[in-house]
Amino acid sequence: MKSQYIFFLILLISCQKPKPAPQITSVKSKAKVEEITAKENSLRTDTIILDKNAEITHIIIHLTEQKPDKDSIIESKFRLDFYKNKNKIVSKKITITGYEKGSEWSGSYGFPDSSQNNASFIKIDFGYPACGYTFENYLYYLKKNDLELVHQWQSMSDSGWGNWTEFLSLESKNDLDIFYCKSVSFEPADDDSEDFGIVTYSDSISFILTGNSWKKKLLSPKDKPYFEKKMSINEFYKQD
Repeated sequence: MKSQYIFFLILLISCQKPKPAPQITSVKSKAKVEEITAKENSLRTDTIILDKNAEITHIIIHLTEQKPDKDSIIESKFRLDFYKNKNKIVSKKITITGYEKGSEWSGSYGFPDSSQNNASFIKIDFGYPACGYTFENYLYYLKKNDLELVHQWQSMSDSGWGNWTEFLSLESKNDLDIFYCKSVSFEPADDDSEDFGIVTYSDSISFILTGNSWKKKLLSPKDKPYFEKKMSINEFYKQD
């Protein structure tokens, strides 16, 4: 059974927090990542605990600025401080537009969608913990105290439907040199068949490690599906 099925089962079971609105959030979040250039005040602080024996043990996240834009959409600026015990290793900035009050941070080591124990990758997620809300996702690569943002994407799930990014590595070793990802969308079909949806694949990307940094290459036309198929929910989640 594909790992995405397991992800959705966990997410559907965990969707216990009530939504503040009855509909899926209509404003898509947009995120921008920048390097730290100066110190800012902290309006709020959150912590992600990773592994006490790893190169990065925890991440302290500071909300440094929050204001509405001309359309009254909240823009929030964060500073992420990456620590090894008491020593700060590196800091990064993230700007998120479309902030939902009550959103939470989470993170983990390892290559996404894989059982590989790759301590060079750190995945960070941010979003409101309920079905139908958009999450911001970030994949960082750690090498010799240098942290690189390899990829960022959005994901959303609601009762089995949604969109996300799937990652694939053809290498069995933990230290990867190349991997791939694609955007996946599974939406209800435009007819009366409630149990059928349309699955589409788009934005296939390759990542190749060159020196200590990753080079991205888009393998399909941007934002244009290269695969589309109608299938039932059961058929979709039974795929290997």
